[in-house]
Amino acid sequence: MSSPPDVSSRKKRRVLTVWTPEDQAFWAQEGQAIANVNLWISIPALFLAFAVWQMWSVVAVNLPNLGFQYTENQLFWLAALPALSGATLRIFYSFMVPVFGGRLWTTLTTASLLLPTIGVGIAVQDPTTPYSTMLMLALLCGLGGGNFSSSMSNISFFFPKERKGSALGLNAGLGNLGVSSVQFLAPLVITMGVLGPWAGGPQMATLSGAHGAPTEVWAQNAAFIWVPFIIIVTMLAWVGMHDIADAKASFSQQAIIFKRRHNWIMCFLYLGTFGSFIGFSAGFPLLIKYLYPDIRPLQYAWLGPLVGAMARPFGGWLSDRLGGARVTFWTFFWMVLGVLGVMLSLPDGQSAGSFPGFLLAFLFLFFLTGIGNGSTFAMIPVIFNTLAQRRHAAGSPANAEAEGAKESAAVLGFSGAMGAYGGFFIPKSFGTSFDLTGSADAALVFFIVFYAISIAVTWWFYARREAEIPC
Repeated sequence: MSSPPDVSSRKKRRVLTVWTPEDQAFWAQEGQAIANVNLWISIPALFLAFAVWQMWSVVAVNLPNLGFQYTENQLFWLAALPALSGATLRIFYSFMVPVFGGRLWTTLTTASLLLPTIGVGIAVQDPTTPYSTMLMLALLCGLGGGNFSSSMSNISFFFPKERKGSALGLNAGLGNLGVSSVQFLAPLVITMGVLGPWAGGPQMATLSGAHGAPTEVWAQNAAFIWVPFIIIVTMLAWVGMHDIADAKASFSQQAIIFKRRHNWIMCFLYLGTFGSFIGFSAGFPLLIKYLYPDIRPLQYAWLGPLVGAMARPFGGWLSDRLGGARVTFWTFFWMVLGVLGVMLSLPDGQSAGSFPGFLLAFLFLFFLTGIGNGSTFAMIPVIFNTLAQRRHAAGSPANAEAEGAKESAAVLGFSGAMGAYGGFFIPKSFGTSFDLTGSADAALVFFIVFYAISIAVTWWFYARREAEIPC
């Protein structure tokens, strides 16, 4: 039985058979409006993905107060596993939009966030929940981390080259706000029964600042608070987003990026920018706890991710005007100075250190990671469009444009996957540095060396006058 005419018509309107954003007339008449609709649905979907991904950074801290008998090492793994699974899922998610379409894939991946949120909300209400169950739920939170790669890949198809940096910066920057939001909101909502009796009753817990007195908390709210928003955005994605017919490609067609040297170079640079953002976000609260015991970490931890997320759209906008390579080069230069500022503020045997100096230096680093996140992602479309044009110099410009768009989208997703591993390795570097030396200095020196190498790589391949691909 065939679909009614109105249903068939709606389906056709969701698939864009003609999409030429580089055509200024097309862009002005209808392209810009459609692209903006997809962007402004993508942003809250990505915001929720980041919130779910980083949920365990708050949940794990509260488990001992609720009667869960987990060791410190077990709690560390609960906080770290979402980063590992999220980064790994990004590898696969990088290639899914051209296979399934951006509308369907965004709908499915947003809906998938219900699995960890409902699961965690139920599990934290019972202190006898097996640790293996908690590990599985932590791994499922990586679904939120995976969404980033497909989201950025999808949005890259909708905008012309001169607007990609700003669009990708907005998508990622406002989406990254989910990190600071979960760290800011979760401690508030667990102290109130804001979701009513359907979400479960309160538990008794001893919280910091309560002077040892048991307090009623609704720990499940840290997870359940996101459920209604996930449902709403899932429906918005299905009803309002579009698929681009020309963006379809199989995995084998996209896998060509593994043979592109500049794919791996940009993965390295993005590890230095986004890897630093997500890694510092995960490690910042613990650093405050260990280095400045008199300071309450959760009062300040959310500020860093907030600054980094807000800076990312500015990094994309700045790159559209000055060039992504130039912005990336100077970002890494200032990051070296930012790490030196952190080192100068640390406590040592003769001094208690300066927490205001430490906080300001770290906020400066977070700001720079946001700028670098935007600038590196602004570089990728330019690099791969240029390479495609060179390969098709004597052929069809349309073929070059389509090939460059598909490779750019795949690289945006794959580099996002590689960068996400910083969410595990940076906190682990701090932990190893404390274990081996008793301070964070060794890890910070390693970061300086990494950023110095990134400066050289950016200059050699992209920023100098005779660079292989000036961008």
